Amino acid sequence: MPGPGDLREGPIVIVGASLAGLRAAEALRERGFTGSLAVVGDEPHPPYDRPPLSKQVLLGMSAADTTGLPMRRDPDADWRLGVRATGLDPVGRQVLLADGESLPYDRLLIATGTRARPWPRPEQAALDGVFTLRTRDDAGCLAERLAAGPRRVLVIGAGFTGSEIASACRERGIEVTVAERGTAPLVGALGGTLARFAAGLQRAHGVDLRCGVTVTALCGNDGGRFTGADLSDGSHIDADVCVIAMGAVRNVEWLADSGLAAGPHGVACDAGCRAFDMYGIVTDDVFVAGDVSRFPHPLFDYQMLSLEHWGNAVAQAEVAAHNMISSGPPRRPHLAVPVFWSSQFGVNIKSVGVPTYSDQVVIAQGSLSERRLVAVYGYRGRITAAVTVNMAKWLEYYQGLIEAAAPFPPAPGAADGHPLVTEFALPSDVPDPRGLSHGPTVALTGHLPDRRLTVVRAAG
Repeated sequence: MPGPGDLREGPIVIVGASLAGLRAAEALRERGFTGSLAVVGDEPHPPYDRPPLSKQVLLGMSAADTTGLPMRRDPDADWRLGVRATGLDPVGRQVLLADGESLPYDRLLIATGTRARPWPRPEQAALDGVFTLRTRDDAGCLAERLAAGPRRVLVIGAGFTGSEIASACRERGIEVTVAERGTAPLVGALGGTLARFAAGLQRAHGVDLRCGVTVTALCGNDGGRFTGADLSDGSHIDADVCVIAMGAVRNVEWLADSGLAAGPHGVACDAGCRAFDMYGIVTDDVFVAGDVSRFPHPLFDYQMLSLEHWGNAVAQAEVAAHNMISSGPPRRPHLAVPVFWSSQFGVNIKSVGVPTYSDQVVIAQGSLSERRLVAVYGYRGRITAAVTVNMAKWLEYYQGLIEAAAPFPPAPGAADGHPLVTEFALPSDVPDPRGLSHGPTVALTGHLPDRRLTVVRAAG
């Protein structure tokens, strides 16, 4: 392990040529790192921006290959694109690659992100016309198929990605059916009150929304083309295109034999982005950032958070880079409050905090009928989140209340001088995510690293 004087030298490897990986590489150079830097990515493309893939690209406003991320500065890195990391040797400090090479490191950043959760039956997933949406190539292929004018698109899963896909279809004038196992779209992210609002919004825009059902089979013709799907209520949907939007899978399989605390929720790390091993011991040479990370946050009872948020990837990458070349007191914690946004069906939805970490919600400003509102969430008497619909200017105000652990509900007129819209708080009605077709983009995952140990006591 390099000493304090060597932290700005020695090889660093970043696994994940992603938003987090790029911003970390830039930050390392900005902070004076002069050693060799390698960035490994399983896709052949340089880092690109993912939010436009389900918006501008599907609408035909931008081509998928125009979504590259701008570089703030040249990170002077050895880019290993189109090659997967297949293993990690933490003792020998080597990252193993699919092409047979290995990369030595003094410090390692894991930023492998997530991939789209696939349809569970491979033979059905292989039908022509069945898509997922996660990568640049996914978006390009789906946009091309939408531009061809299918009669109907079936979207399985009504989380943010599925809802944005449905919105793009309707904006293109394409008939769309959305199938969701839960009670309403976005219920896993926003709870029942705003999910019912989202359901009304989708239906008002002509979406054939089917909630409380599952897709039991994808159907195809003799030529291998997707033709429709069977639902659990006995109905059948005829469609030309199907998009699987059932959430994300953390890319941690390559770490299976590494001894790190890596599992379905990601790689556990401390607030300084240092990875835990499977015994719960923090490492000092392996760091984690972005969607693949799982980290504690003091505002949410120090539970481990798993986030799929653009802003978190950037903020955590900056902290990880700083700490990789710092030691002792100069190291910083990652304490940013989660923020995310979505544009769909003519409204802009923005959130701060963790809406699912709540037991009550109140409409503090605006109204559901006007499609302009602020919903404030509380847990055990303090504010934990706020969601705005076409009222984003108030987000910063409520972020301050969350950071101050302000009491819930907020005082009438605290923000704009008007009384609370709903006089009494309502149950936030957050469902068990196991009952949904889509996974939450922010999840509280308990206090402990993933445990995969069997304790064997020696005979006395």
